[in-house]
Formats: sequence, structure tokens, C-alpha cells
Amino acid sequence: MNNKISYLLNTVRCMHRCNSVLTPKSSATIRKHILWTGRYRDSLENVNLRKLFLNIFPSLHGSSPRFLSQKTDVFSTDVKIQPEKSTEALVSEQAPQSSFEFAKLDDSGSIKVKHTMDDSEPFFNSLQKCTCPCDVLDLASESAVSIKHFTNCLTTVWRLFKSLSEDQQRYEKQLIFEHPAFVKLCQQLLRDSRRMTRGDLVFSLHAVVSLGVPQNTLLVQTLLRVCQEKLNQLDNRCISVLATTLAGLDKDKNVSALQAGLQLLVEQRIPSIQDIFILQNLMKCMGKDAPVFLKKKLEMAVLKEIDHLTFPNALRVFLALVAMNYCSIPILNACSKKIQENVHDAPFRQLILILEACYNLHYRNVKLFSALADYVSSTACLWDKKQIILFLSACETLGFQPSELMGIFAEKVTEDPEFLNLKDLLVVLRVYSRLNYVPKHQKHLFFETLHSCLNKYLLQISNTELLKAVYSLCILGYLPHRPLDQLLQKDSRDELLSDDLYKGQKEMMLRCVKACMELDSPSFTKPAFVLTENFSPLVSLNLRKAREALIELLGDENMFQQNVQLPYKYHIDFEIRMDSDRKKVFPIAATDDHADSSVQRLAFLFVPVSAFCLGTTHPQGKLAMKMRHLNKLGYHVILILNKTFQEMTNEGAVEFLKGKIYSENDFTSAEVTVQDNN
Repeated sequence: MNNKISYLLNTVRCMHRCNSVLTPKSSATIRKHILWTGRYRDSLENVNLRKLFLNIFPSLHGSSPRFLSQKTDVFSTDVKIQPEKSTEALVSEQAPQSSFEFAKLDDSGSIKVKHTMDDSEPFFNSLQKCTCPCDVLDLASESAVSIKHFTNCLTTVWRLFKSLSEDQQRYEKQLIFEHPAFVKLCQQLLRDSRRMTRGDLVFSLHAVVSLGVPQNTLLVQTLLRVCQEKLNQLDNRCISVLATTLAGLDKDKNVSALQAGLQLLVEQRIPSIQDIFILQNLMKCMGKDAPVFLKKKLEMAVLKEIDHLTFPNALRVFLALVAMNYCSIPILNACSKKIQENVHDAPFRQLILILEACYNLHYRNVKLFSALADYVSSTACLWDKKQIILFLSACETLGFQPSELMGIFAEKVTEDPEFLNLKDLLVVLRVYSRLNYVPKHQKHLFFETLHSCLNKYLLQISNTELLKAVYSLCILGYLPHRPLDQLLQKDSRDELLSDDLYKGQKEMMLRCVKACMELDSPSFTKPAFVLTENFSPLVSLNLRKAREALIELLGDENMFQQNVQLPYKYHIDFEIRMDSDRKKVFPIAATDDHADSSVQRLAFLFVPVSAFCLGTTHPQGKLAMKMRHLNKLGYHVILILNKTFQEMTNEGAVEFLKGKIYSENDFTSAEVTVQDNN
């Protein structure tokens, strides 16, 4: 009974659609009455539709599939390419007429062929007035008589379809595939594929694939084979469109052959391409699998046109380099400059894409990041709080601290913390702890607000998430008591360490949490004596220069200690002990057996650039926590950027360390200059 009702409804719907084709009433008007009345189902479930044009490849008159170069030499360079207009904006262009045209679709679904010269201007005027895909299909069933008409209809259907929202597209796609004219339109494309112009061919293939016609259908495979035969005839714009289409298809024999031929053709054509839009599109479509020499050729071609770079193209080139997995510093610097000049024109989503692209390409440009952060800070009142969280998270992955924006957002959190769900709270804790940012004003209120938010989720938070949250707060020097009590329960610890996934990382985080509970506790007092041990007598290669400089400066290796292991699993590279006036260095053995308050302990840490926030000497969270704890243990910490130290001469290294040891300035100054890619 249900099947009979289903068949009846389908029949009524089909008759309703056919009636709409024969009447002048637009599909847009009809859809207003039926929109969202039926449950969405895959339009390709229609069995009749499959029979009409979705015949599984290969079945073209029983012939075997033809692949690359069967009828034409794709690699020939003496093929003369005639100039031809592309079909990208065919809805606004009048195409040349063909003497071999088609009458409109009759009621039986057949297409009557006639030899006539029809004036196409009224058709294209009507096409421009269409506001939805089904209006275009209605027009095609009534007025389309030539190949140019059919291809224009198809590309216009795609143009209108892609402008819809995701929900609208889902519903509209069902209407398109069930429309009688769409099936007949696809049949016509199949018949006339070898007589299409090159522009009509590639844009029709792009539209068909983009609309969701399966790749293994006779229609798509036929268009792919014809593209192989006409590959040498394609102009640069058609090559760009074809590359875009192939990038979205799965690998099969036709696609692979066409991509191979296209790659060789692009290599030949690069010197003649002066349109940076086409170049960036080819970069994106060639992808990360393109040979290195081809990537370099594309890079040189873009650099030749870099003076004509516009702001929209700068964004596209940025993303194209990501798709190609190729970091070209000259191109990125030029794009960054253009983006900085026009940052106020960038939508928020593009700001995030720029930061993500820099991360993927390992490109660090402090000026660019600062310009983006300053723009978001100056317009913070216009952005949603969720957007600011997303931007801060992107900055955190780059190790860049947008201090002004972080201060503004901290105020928003303290004023109205209710917007923070658990996911947002974890992101905020991670960002502020890694970038080591604490508000200058209302520091305690900020911590208490985050603590209160965390308490609300204690009943639903997982142990792993709880560990991350507590770890982040501990790095900042704040101890959240209730979450700590829950985290350190035996059941919670056992569950955390029972999973082998990230077990080592979890053990490290738990160890840091316990160290913070002891060292950051208000009841902790500075020990009079700290037991140390040499972790290893061997010095790593990157510290040999420092060891030799200390021996030359102090005269004896007994005057310092190397590879020192401290309680709480802390490690320092070199330790030196001095008098309280910092005029004299004591031998290690002379002060090793007793506590003396007049002895000052110096801890030398040779750290990488990544330990600081990008472009600054501001230590990131873990390093800041280590410095804080070493101070609690009685050490004065001296940070030295290892990369800068290694670039010094031997004499310069000795003088540098001499200034650090006997200087009366603050010990914690790293005195380094971090440069970006500029």
C-alpha cells in the first residue's frame, strides 16, 4: 500500500513539473508553494533518471574507451590556437550562431533537428533574467535550439546554484535532477560533445561535475575524453578551468591521462601566461604532487607579474602556495605587503585563512601578523566573541602574541563569562597559557572568572580535558583547587594513564601540575640548599662553544657545572656560583657541601627561538613556568638564544658571557633580536 502511494505521489509530482514546463509560470513562483514540504532524498535514486543519462561508463555504442593521444597529438607545439571567447560569463555574451540547430523539446521528449539561423539575442536576454536554476531549465525546454544555448543554460544553472545556501542547494539539487529538461539537456550535451567549442566544452564539464553528476557516468567520461582530444586547442583560460575541474575528481584512467597531458601543456604555456589569476589557479590545481621544476616555473611566472598584484589576487596566491605546498619567500613577502595595505578590506574568514596559510608554509612575518592583530583589535567591538577566539587560536599556533587584543578579550571575559562554553574555555586557557599572557589589570579577577567557568563543567568534563585545563592554569601560576582535587583522585589518574595514546605527554603534564602545587603554593619557602647532580659529563654539540668560552673566561672547568639535574625534573645547561656582590666566581666544590646565603646561583639556559613569542624576547608559557620555579629554588636565570650565540665569534662569545656573569642588570634579560622572514 505504501509503495502504491509513493508511486502515485511521484506521478503527480512529475505531472506537476511537466505542467510547469508548458506554462509560462516561473519555477520560482511554484517553489514558493512547495518549498520544504517534502523530505530530502538523493535525487540520483530516481531510477528513470539513471536510465536516461546516467549510464555507467563504458557503454558508448559498445566501443572501448579512448584515452590520451588516440586521435590528436597533445604534446605538439605547432598547433595554432585561434582566439576564442571563454564561456565563463556566457549569460551576458551573445555566442556565434551555428547553421545546424535544434528545435525546442516536444512533449515526447525528442529533439527535432532543423537547419536554420535563429536570432539568439532574445534567448540570452531571457537567460539573464532567470533567478533560479529551474527557471533556466524551463527556458531551455521552451527556447533552446542550438548547442550554444544548451551550454549556456548549463553554466547558468551552475552559476545560480552555487550562489545558494547549503540548505537551499540541497533542495534545489533535487528539483534540478528531477526536472525533465535537465535530462534532455544532458542528452544533448552527450550527442554534441565533439562539436562544442573549446570554451563550451570545458565550462560544460565544470558545470556538470560541480552540480554533482557522478564521475563514472557516460556523460562525464565522454566529456573527459573529448577534452583529451581537444587539449592542444584550449586557450589559457580554458586550461585554468579544466585544471580546476580535474582537481575535484577522483583518479581514474581518463582523469590521470588528462592530468598528465595538462601538466605538460601547462609547462609549455607558462611563459605566455601573463594573467596572475590564471597562474594562481594553475598553482592551486597542479597541487603538491606537481614536480619541483614546474613549481619553480610557476613561481617565476608569478614574480614577473608581481607588480600587477591586486589585493584579491594576493589572497588567492597565498592559498595557492599552500595547495602547492611550496614556500616562495619573495611571493609571500609581496603578498604580505599588499595584504597589510588593504587589511581593512579583508573579511574575517580570510584573516583566518591567511594565518593558517602562514602556519602550513612555515612562514613567519611579524609585520603581517601585527597588522592583522591591530586591525582586529581596533574593530573588536564589531566582531563576535567566537570570532575573536578563533583569531587568537590561529595566532597561538604561530606562537604570536597579539597582546592588545588579548587584553581586550580578557576584559570581555571578566565582564560576561557566560558566552564561554567548554570548548571555548579550553581554547582560551590554552592560548593564554602558551603565549604567557596575564592581564596587567584585574589579574586575579581574570583567573577567578576562568576558574569559576571551569567549575561549572566539572560534572561533564573528561579527565583528559580536565588535565589540559588545570595544566594551563598552573602554567600561568594559578592553582584551581576544586579541579585539582578532582584531577588527582586515584580513579582519574588511573584512567588518564591507562590509555597508551599520548601517555608520555599526560605524564609530563601531571608532573608539571604537581610541581606547581608545591612550588607555587603560598606556603612554599625558598630552600637553603638544593641538591643537584650532573646529568651527564658529555656536552651536546650546540653547547660545546659555550663550554669552551666559559673555560677561557673562568680559567678552569671546575668553576662551573654543566648538565645539572634539579628536583622536579628540571634541567639547566650550566650553573655558576658567585658571591653576593657578584664580583667573584666560586669553585663548585667549595660551595657544594653547605648552604650559604651569601652565595648566588646562576642558571644558564640556552634556548631555541621557538621558546619565545614570535618576534619578541617574551618567553612562552612553559619556559616562563620553568624560570619561575628556578627562581623559587634560589636560582637567577640567564636566558641565551642559542642561535644568536652560535653565530658569534669565539672572542665575541667570551665577551658576551662575561657581560652576563658580571653584569648588574636583571638576570632574566635574554637580550636577543628575533627576525622574521623579511
